[in-house]
Amino acid sequence: MSTPTSEVLDSRRVAATDSPALAEPTRESSSVHRIPGREVRYGGDYNPEQWSRDVWIEDIELMRRAGVNLVSVGIFSWVLLEPREGEYDFTFLDDLIGLLAEAGIDVDLGTPTAAPPAWFWKKYPEAHPVTRDGIRLGFGSRGMVSPSSPEYRRAATGITEQLARRYASNPAVVMWHIHNEYGAPISDSYDDYSVAAFREWARARYTTLDALNAAWGTLFWGQRYGDWDEIDAPRLSASVSNQAQRLDYQRFTSDALLACYVAERDVIRRYTQTTPITTNFMATNCPSVDYWSWAREVDVVANDHYLVAERRDNHVMLAMDADLTRSLAGGRPWILMEHSTSAVNWQPRNIAKRPGELARNSLSHFARGADAIMFFQFRASRFGAEKFHSAMLPHAGTGTRIWREVEELGSALGALGPVRGSRVEASVAVVWSIESFWALDLEWRPSVELGHRERVEAFYTALWNRGVTIDFVLPEHDLSGYDVVFAPSLYLLGDEGAASLDRYVAGGGTLVVSYFSGIVGANDEVAAGASPGALRDVLGLEIHEFLPLHEGETVDLGDGRRGAAWSEEIVLTGAESEALYATGPAAGGPAITRNARGDGTAWYVSTKLTGDDLQSFVDGVLARAGVAHAAPPAGLESVERVDGERRFAFHINHADEPAVVAAHGTDLLTGDHVDGEITVPGAGYRIIASPR
Repeated sequence: MSTPTSEVLDSRRVAATDSPALAEPTRESSSVHRIPGREVRYGGDYNPEQWSRDVWIEDIELMRRAGVNLVSVGIFSWVLLEPREGEYDFTFLDDLIGLLAEAGIDVDLGTPTAAPPAWFWKKYPEAHPVTRDGIRLGFGSRGMVSPSSPEYRRAATGITEQLARRYASNPAVVMWHIHNEYGAPISDSYDDYSVAAFREWARARYTTLDALNAAWGTLFWGQRYGDWDEIDAPRLSASVSNQAQRLDYQRFTSDALLACYVAERDVIRRYTQTTPITTNFMATNCPSVDYWSWAREVDVVANDHYLVAERRDNHVMLAMDADLTRSLAGGRPWILMEHSTSAVNWQPRNIAKRPGELARNSLSHFARGADAIMFFQFRASRFGAEKFHSAMLPHAGTGTRIWREVEELGSALGALGPVRGSRVEASVAVVWSIESFWALDLEWRPSVELGHRERVEAFYTALWNRGVTIDFVLPEHDLSGYDVVFAPSLYLLGDEGAASLDRYVAGGGTLVVSYFSGIVGANDEVAAGASPGALRDVLGLEIHEFLPLHEGETVDLGDGRRGAAWSEEIVLTGAESEALYATGPAAGGPAITRNARGDGTAWYVSTKLTGDDLQSFVDGVLARAGVAHAAPPAGLESVERVDGERRFAFHINHADEPAVVAAHGTDLLTGDHVDGEITVPGAGYRIIASPR
């Protein structure tokens, strides 16, 4: 079996990063790349196939009561729309869309390709995905097809074309929603189709076997390839598989999934040139997909985000996810396609949201750039895997607190129309390199404590604690507009990214790099010479030995701070030491350094700072860079959106105690004029508009 090269996006094109993170795309002026409508969008997934028609009538009336103006439908309806291959029945969808249109509720029409019907699996068993250890996964879930299966591609584009032909001109369909959460619950498949497609992908990327062997370092352990047909997927093996090959397989998988999206999108585009087309991302929570590449292929970025309910700081992680989504969108408004009204059904402990949390979560996304607030789902399911997942309309009905809060949020969003289309501005950035994360999280790194996410979360939290709004970026982006760029976890750094960071510092920027960064190049190869490879010159130092610490071990720094998990033997080649190790295996050597380069400064932190120690370090960097920051009242989140004339200040209180903040302008929810200060109630929020 084989897959034509054209069916997998050219890896070189997909992986390109030729535009700044938040640059305006040339197609911005087209209405197809805007969120449809002139009001804040509010609603969620609706799965009418689970209910009788009389329930639809009831639900649509309740949607109107709640202020719902957009619903996503059809996402899991393939078996109803095509009950047998090539036989189509659109009766239920015609009826439903008609009822919604009569009620003034617009439709985000899904293609149902995340859930192929039973007849598909019976006829095309080769399309089943295969796990890395060789297990063929069975029918009964969702999102679990080999993305390289030609049978799946043909069937998916077939049902998509039928939908587009029938509904592209329907005025109630204001947006198209392709598939559902690509990359979840699985991403990579090791079936025969995928292996054949991977060979074609590798041939497109490297052209020759000599180039591939060099990139993968196949002379190690005698893995050199002499023929393309010798190349397999990096399956589970007796020991550690070739890590450069595993990194490329992750790249290939992201591209293969994206090719599925593009195939469906292009079918729809033949029938409509003006209706936006998207799919739902999972920005920080789906580490298998390179969303920087995907963001260039959707008309409007949409995201699903679910709190890790047990985390006490889940509101901070929500803000991080929203900031990444906005950054993927290039700063433009985006869609919160899914989140939950209360508990989800798939976490170890499905902690319910407390009173007011539904609105706070929603408004935090809105404050950080979302112009559409959507939930999964409208009515709670009575059967299936998600019957314990919260919904806008709970099992207990309209007498519940959740329903009352749903209605209250709809009313609030109805008053926030003036904010729509405004943007968030940031002078600080954090590097988010998914390829670096893929490489770092492979086996046999020098310490089990080097997972990518911990340091990103730690530095982001320190910035959140000071009310500093950030953008996320790739190293290759144009960074010149930022006062400070943090790179908390940048293990893999290609030549283009390294040159970009160097230009940024030389041009006057402040760069902050945390440990175990710049260690390898684009193919997971250690740079020649001392670490940190391509960052040696910009940081003004060499690392002669990694000195990971024992579990629970800490080291004292001469400035009173304390490090954990990691230390290094550092030799300065231009940088100055800001703090020395007082204890531990690197005692007497530099722990924190600062290097003047050109008109800028590069900081390096060679150990794991936490809590107040990390906070004070970040505060010091911000102060030296001239970035305004202050400790707000505990738990208070303050974010601004701006347009050409106005500034919209969102104050969201995640604490139980009221908070007092300075404010001047008009309260958008009450119409009251404020001049001086306002009180934000515990677990509440205030939104103030003022002239810019």
